[in-house]
Amino acid sequence: MRGATRVKWAVGVTVVALTAAACGSSGDSGGSGSSTGGSGGGIVRASWGDPQNPLEPANTNEVQGGKVLDMVFRGLKIYNPKTAKAENMIAQSITSTDSQNFDIKLKTGWTFSNGEPVNADSFINAWNFDTQLKNAQLNASFFSYIDGYDKVHPDAQGAKASATTLSGLTKVSDTEFKVRLNQKFALFPDTLGYAAFDPLPQAFFTNRQAWLAKPIGNGPYEISSYTKGSKMELKKWDGYKGPDPAQNGGVELRVYTDNNTAYTDLQAGNIDLVDDIPVTQLRNVKSDLGSRYINEPAGIIQTISFPLYSPRWSSANSAKVRQGLSMAINRQQITDQIFQQTRTPATDWTSPVLGDAGGYKAGLCGQECTFNASKAKQLIAEGGGLPGGRITISYNADTGSHKEWIDAVCNSINNALGNNKACVGAPVGTFADFRNRITSKQMNDPFRAGWQMDYPLIQDFLQPQYYTGASSNDSHYSNANFDKLVNQANAAGSASDSVSTFQKAEKQLVTDMPAIPLWYQNGSAGYSTNLSNVALNPFSVPVYNEIKVK
Repeated sequence: MRGATRVKWAVGVTVVALTAAACGSSGDSGGSGSSTGGSGGGIVRASWGDPQNPLEPANTNEVQGGKVLDMVFRGLKIYNPKTAKAENMIAQSITSTDSQNFDIKLKTGWTFSNGEPVNADSFINAWNFDTQLKNAQLNASFFSYIDGYDKVHPDAQGAKASATTLSGLTKVSDTEFKVRLNQKFALFPDTLGYAAFDPLPQAFFTNRQAWLAKPIGNGPYEISSYTKGSKMELKKWDGYKGPDPAQNGGVELRVYTDNNTAYTDLQAGNIDLVDDIPVTQLRNVKSDLGSRYINEPAGIIQTISFPLYSPRWSSANSAKVRQGLSMAINRQQITDQIFQQTRTPATDWTSPVLGDAGGYKAGLCGQECTFNASKAKQLIAEGGGLPGGRITISYNADTGSHKEWIDAVCNSINNALGNNKACVGAPVGTFADFRNRITSKQMNDPFRAGWQMDYPLIQDFLQPQYYTGASSNDSHYSNANFDKLVNQANAAGSASDSVSTFQKAEKQLVTDMPAIPLWYQNGSAGYSTNLSNVALNPFSVPVYNEIKVK
């Protein structure tokens, strides 16, 4: 899932419906989805799931909301849809002589869809809002390296903020501002394509509730309407001045609680794009869709996380139980039999998409991520056995075909332990409900988790999920040595030194096993004959703005 944070709680606002008139679409008739043929006016009808939180850039850290932000906003940088390389978008230049003080110059001519200019204040005001403790933005910790963050957003339980603005932000002019970090961080510019750093218009601060009802961005699309549990409609913004305008008239995101239904609708012509092919259809998808099936490596890893705040998993010996459970999972067998070459057994906590330069190291997890039934049984016994003699693995039942692989994981554990009741899957109805239970610390046993990279660096896989206090740290894992190594890695003088230090931190995860790496995931999608130029980016998200409707 997207994003990372140290904020403990999400804002309690729920977007129920946007009141603007709906954009033009093909409805549910199953027609071409195009109102103007090949002239760029057609609507892309795509499967989707309701986002967990309101669509504030710094308050969205999961995939479904992230898809919308990627269409509605543009930031200082953008990640190349083919290579994931960070490239300037609104930034004209980002320079530094010491990897700690950065000068950011902006391109002129950018505006929000309400006509407001995108300028230095759009970023400074947004970043100050995003980091204020009282605003409880889930992605606040992405700003933690900016000087003054500890004053605006103190980490200590019950501590009060002593400032409302980041001292490390300085406006030079409408087209230039400076950022001072609290330590060296040479890779800082590469993080600035993530949605948390997006600008916000003055309209957001003037009337936040009105903005939440109809978010205003500066990207190639505008939100026209949203009915929770049904669909969101986005239309092409004709005033967009960026280099990547929409090649279609808009996108209709339809909510599905079962991806098998979405796939059936794709085959029936009732929808044009599904970016989550059901596991049950992987054997047939090539014959069903032919060249309209996409299966590409992506920066995604699937894991099983443990609620280390639960008494069931908080003892020192429970790390051995977690290691044993990892060794009881036959990853190769599960990926071969269930996933049909769309998954690869994981041997670390990152993704091969990063490459060596980005921090991926095959085999880093070692024997703890290698199937060994006898050793698994031994370690679990040494750790005191399964808590209560039995575990459940929770998952959301609405999207992702998780039941099949959760059942397979439990079967593998049960077979290794010689106990067919040792592990069982525990479905939760919807993704939003599932995530709410996790973020409110209501889990007592392991649960499925996944990470879709925000930018192609090892730091993004490790720090957001496992650094003390990071709110994408769903396990609430805390280890002083891990945190120290992460801090050292971020302050390293070169990219190679940074990567090697991050890998030392990753070795600590082998010892503590707060989450079990399962497999690296490909992005998979299918589309109808109504569409062309369909692709997934390295984050496994459709490049919506490039899709053409016939």
